[in-house]
This record gives sequence, structure tokens and C-alpha cells, in this order.
Amino acid sequence: MFFAKTNSSSEWKAVAAAVKTLVEEATFEASGEGLSFRAMDPSHVALVDLSWPVVAFEKYECDKPFKFSLRVEDLVKLIGRSETKDSVEITSTAEDSIMMRLVNGYKREFTVHLLESTSGAAPLPKLEFDVKATLTKTIFEKVLSDISVVADQVTIQASKEKLSFSGKSDIGQASIQLEKNDADVLDLQVGAEGKATYSIDYLISITKAMGGVSDTLLAEFSTKKPIRLEFKLNEQGARAHYFLAPRVSD
Repeated sequence: MFFAKTNSSSEWKAVAAAVKTLVEEATFEASGEGLSFRAMDPSHVALVDLSWPVVAFEKYECDKPFKFSLRVEDLVKLIGRSETKDSVEITSTAEDSIMMRLVNGYKREFTVHLLESTSGAAPLPKLEFDVKATLTKTIFEKVLSDISVVADQVTIQASKEKLSFSGKSDIGQASIQLEKNDADVLDLQVGAEGKATYSIDYLISITKAMGGVSDTLLAEFSTKKPIRLEFKLNEQGARAHYFLAPRVSD
């Protein structure tokens, strides 16, 4: 028996949107500790790692490990029928399906047939980062949007006192600097200066996907290593990590 209930649909909407940026089919793993999901995009450039502990649900039951795989498009459509204040209940059924119930006075029930999945979870990168920056999501999106006007990739460079973002192409170039004491820079820790280049499209997609649940993000990177973005799904410990490999042109 698997049962999970959340007070609102915002977390599920963010998860569905984030997963949609990478894969067409998703396999969630439920255990006594909570719900998890991890997947890599087909090009092996990006990875999402979701952790949703028991305490982050209003109610949660799982008497034995349970995996359920479904098309991401179906998940997006179903959760798209919810309103923010709807509670979301997901229950395993006797058949190869799950039931999703949306409740806020107006009750809806959907039964979704599951897919067979033979693929295991993608391995989690073992990385240590020299740079850790906590930013408002608003400023990060703004920086990426500005750089994207002239480039499809962004170079991020960090020193003790500032973060620098730049991009260039045949059109021209753009550069933006955020000082350590800026209001949108909530924390900046630099063990060693770092510099790496990443795809703007991937970063914009995942940041927009997580926009409904998190006002801030933690960005961690090192020179020519992947960047890891952490988004909090709620204040009870649910979070999503997004890894993006650097561009080799850096």
C-alpha cells in the first residue's frame, strides 16, 4: 500500500514541470523514508535528483518499496487540472495503476495506468564544489534572460567578492556582475575562484519549472565542473537538485 498526500498542488506542479524538461517517462521510487526520483536527459548533459522525505507530506504510508512509472505528459496534464489550494492524494491500486485525487471542496479522481520500466535510477555525481552562492530566483532568471539576448551559453565566474556572468556570439557580448553585498546575493562562499560555461536554455528551463515553489536557489560549481542548483520544494525538507554539465568550449 502506497499513499501520499500534500496540502497543495504547487510541489507536484513544480516536480512535473522539472521532470518534463529532461525526460518523457518518469519512474518514482517510494519507500518508508519518502519519495524520490532521479533521471538524466537522453544526451547525458543534465540530471534531476528529487528527494521528498516523509515529514514533508501531510500524510504518507508505504509498507514496502514501490516504484511507479508514467508518461510525464500524463502527469503534467493531471496535475494541471489542480488549483494551488487543492490537496493532492496519490494511492497505489490493485491493478497496474495509481489513483490521483484532487480535493478542495470540489473532488476529482483520476486513475492512471502505469508503464513498465526496466531502467534504474541514474547514478548521482560525486562532486565537491569551490563556489556556493545563494541567490534570489528572480535575479538568476533576469541574468540568464539578459545574457540569452546575445548568447546561448553563459560563463559564470566567482571570486571572493562577486559573481560575474558573461556571454558572447556573432551578435555581440554581454556581461553582468553581482557583488557579494547585493540584496539579491543572499550568501556567497568561495573556497577557490571558479569559472565554467553552461547552456542557458537548460538553466532557464529548470529555473522556470521550479518557479512556483522556491523564491531562492543555491548554485554550486567549480572550474570546468558541473553546476548544481538546489531548489526547496517546501520548508519541511523536500528539495530538487539539478546538475548540468559544463560546455566543453569553456
